[in-house]
Amino acid sequence: MGTGYLIDSNVVIDYLNGKLPESGRLFMHRVVNETPNLSVIIKIEVLGFNYDQDSNHLVFDFLENSTIFELTKEIVDATIQIRKQTRIKIPDAIIAATALVLILHCSPEILPISKMW
Repeated sequence: MGTGYLIDSNVVIDYLNGKLPESGRLFMHRVVNETPNLSVIIKIEVLGFNYDQDSNHLVFDFLENSTIFELTKEIVDATIQIRKQTRIKIPDAIIAATALVLILHCSPEILPISKMW
């Protein structure tokens, strides 16, 4: 279905706060110049923080310009299979399942899961 990257919440927060190293910042500029892809879980995690007014506008603008993938039956089923085979937390399993179902790249911590499929 898709191409591109499914961006993790820590990356979104660090990117928006200017805390990524130069190589990460440049990579994220390229990713963000296309439409950023986020799981609904990432949206929940990112909006779960308290931001000052300026940062709040930045976060909402970023999310407004992103593709947010909601939970589908296929993503839920893949999440269940991942949880049965691994001990990762449910939010991470949902993110991994979203990437796997939609054929998107995801963070390196989740990549070993893709070998199960």
